[in-house]
This record gives sequence, C-alpha cells and structure tokens, in this order.
Amino acid sequence: MEKNIKEFCVDETNVGVRLDIFVSSILTDSTRSHIKTLIENKKILVNGKSVKAGFNLRLNDCVTVEESKPISSTMKAEDIKLDIVYEDDDFAVINKPQGMVVHPAVGNYEHTLVNALLFNIKNLSGINGVIRPGIVHRLDKETSGLLVIAKNDSAHVNLSKQIQEKTCKRYYLALVEGTIKPDCGEIINYIGRDKKNRLKKAVVSEKEGKLAHTIYKTVKYYNGYSLVEFELKTGRTHQIRVHSSFMHHPIVGDKLYNNNKCKFALNGQLLHAYKLVLKRPKDNKELTFVVDLPDYFKKVLNSLKEV
Repeated sequence: MEKNIKEFCVDETNVGVRLDIFVSSILTDSTRSHIKTLIENKKILVNGKSVKAGFNLRLNDCVTVEESKPISSTMKAEDIKLDIVYEDDDFAVINKPQGMVVHPAVGNYEHTLVNALLFNIKNLSGINGVIRPGIVHRLDKETSGLLVIAKNDSAHVNLSKQIQEKTCKRYYLALVEGTIKPDCGEIINYIGRDKKNRLKKAVVSEKEGKLAHTIYKTVKYYNGYSLVEFELKTGRTHQIRVHSSFMHHPIVGDKLYNNNKCKFALNGQLLHAYKLVLKRPKDNKELTFVVDLPDYFKKVLNSLKEV
C-alpha cells in the first residue's frame, strides 16, 4: 500500500468547524462515511493526536490526512450474469438476485456481486477500496432488488450524498407475518448490536445505537399475512428486518429475526428492493427504476388467500 499524507492548517474561516465537516470540504472526492472511517482508524489527526469526528477545530490547528492507495486489486473478475437495469458513464443500477453477497469479506473473495461487476462493468469507483469498488449502498445476501453502482469517484460522492440527504428514495416490498394495524405509519428509534446474538441487530437506546427511520404502508392483506411497502429514510444494517420484528410482524422466511416456522420452501426472507428514485449525477434529472417481484416471491403470494 502506498501512503498519501496531506496536511492542512485551520484559518479564521474554519474556527469552530467540526473535524469531519472540515475534511469533507477539502476532500470533495471522499464520502463522509469514508472520512469517518479514516478518523476512527486514526488516519486523520489534529496536531498529531487522534480526536473524534465532532472535534471543533481551533485557529492554526494542523490537520493531517493519511490515505492508503491500493497498488493493485486482488479481486478476481468472474463471468457471472447480471441483470443490469440501467447504465451510463457515471453509474449503473443492478437487480441483485437473492443469495448473492454484495461484497467479499476477508478470506472470501469469490462469487460476490463485486466479482461480477469487475467482469461486466468497465469502470468502477475506487473510494471504497479494492474490496468494495463501485458499492454505494448494500443489500443483505438474501434480500433481492435494486442497487446503485458508481462508475467513478465523482458520481460515488454525488450518489452517497443523495442517500445521506434523503433525496435518493429506496422502496421495498415484504411479506410479513400477521395483519399490520394501523395499515400505515412510521418507526423511529435506534438500532445497534444485539447483546445476546452478535449476528443480529436490535432496537436499543440512543446511546447504544444509531437513528433508524422507516415508513411503512400496507399494500394488501392476506389470510395471516400482510404485503407491506417500506421506505428507508436511514440505512442501518438489517433495518427493515429489525423494524418488522420490532412491530411483532417479522418478515416471512427471515431465519435470523423470525422465530415462526416457515410454511413455504424459501432460501431467505421475502424482502425485495423494488423501486429506486435518484437524480442522475451528470444533469440532476430525476430517474425512477422499478423491478418486478422475483418468481419465488410471486409464487408465495399466489398461494395465499386475499382478505
């Protein structure tokens, strides 16, 4: 890895500004999440010392930023067919199948969406490094549907900002247990690590977690089930799955958050990212993408009786 160290001096115009905001204003090709990671990993220092992202800068403070540039990628391109819904010079929208991992973990670098992207798409943004090229946001392995992929760093920053500022809208359809009442509403709480199971997330106190906001609307009632549209206002890990379980209406087929015995032959949860609304980076034109439910999802719905 080749180190790249940059140094900045705080002048009168930036006195009192938070460290993460100050660095964001300078490193315009980096996302705020990437900058936060650098701060947490002590790659961004103030006067040679590690401080928190919310540290308020003072006059003449010296801020150093160390970024490691990967020399070459260890990721292998794989000839895996992708359902590319849209593609231009800046980004692509992929309809991810259930069962596909978005990006590899250490020691497991094969058969992921990233491997498929390296084969199918010529250019990918490098902000997230060689392990997650192009990945702006994620879907769980057993969640299907729409994902946006950045093809250059400028588009990556633009798309990430849309998600952070909630101008990019993400909608999901899920089949949940029981009859949801009221038929629409919103869930606002905090999500953090489950204290009893490290693989799970849970609703926790404000001090222990991050704000999670989900809007839901029931689309159709079945005998014992509800088809529900969820809109993400934040993007916490497992957010819809946690919030569904929190409402005592877990998602059908969710092996981690649903303790009820599944009556259907499923490989994972019936959760599908069916609609994505965003603005095209090059001209700010709003685009809407919609994909149909997977066949296994429709098969379950067709077997149920509407009420």
